[in-house]
Amino acid sequence: MAVTRIPIPDWAKTQTTDNRLDLSLSEVDLVVRTVNCLEDHGIFTVQDLLSSTPQELLEIPNLGEKTLDTIYLALEKIGFYRPGHQPTTPVQIQLPSKGFALLED
Repeated sequence: MAVTRIPIPDWAKTQTTDNRLDLSLSEVDLVVRTVNCLEDHGIFTVQDLLSSTPQELLEIPNLGEKTLDTIYLALEKIGFYRPGHQPTTPVQIQLPSKGFALLED
């Protein structure tokens, strides 16, 4: 398993694959501007993002503390928490849907 800056939860380590690590940044709850900034610097997946240090992210032009906070919030929505920021009660993970919604007539 790859080494990441934000620890991978124990339950994810026992899985043979964790599809969340392969999610593209556009599938995570991030604004387009943030995704574009990250992709311009070679960060395309959640795995790439977790492997980056906060200092590396803050060196990206137009990416500041507020944007870093929104990145952390988006990662928390899919179950990745910074040390010391883990919830005390279980939280429902919100994975993006892969399909399209059907609209009723």
